Amino acid sequence: VQLQASGGGLVQAGGSLRLTCAASGRTFSLYAMGWFRQAPGEERELVAKISRSGGTTYYADSVKGRFTISRDNAKNTVYLQMNSLKPEDTAVYYCAGDKDYTKVTTRDRDWGQGTQVTVSS
Repeated sequence: VQLQASGGGLVQAGGSLRLTCAASGRTFSLYAMGWFRQAPGEERELVAKISRSGGTTYYADSVKGRFTISRDNAKNTVYLQMNSLKPEDTAVYYCAGDKDYTKVTTRDRDWGQGTQVTVSS
């Protein structure tokens, strides 16, 4: 499945953004999905992930209570609603998936271009 992340932008601290990851192909529902981010000079980190049905989610401690991951399998899309944004959320955000929920990690893969999120203070 091919993925395209979008929805990034420049926002003030405390603001909100919703990222969208659109998938091509007819097997999207077979993939657990995740959102990742990488700030300059930092390693890529897993922000949130969601199971194939959407019934199980995981959030990094740094975003828990502020970010919400969701998916619409009918639209081949996964979302990341980001509220109460902080300057430290500034990064390029990527989406990626795996048929195994436990393998939605920062392992080597084709990450694509991602979408830039910049939070000003």
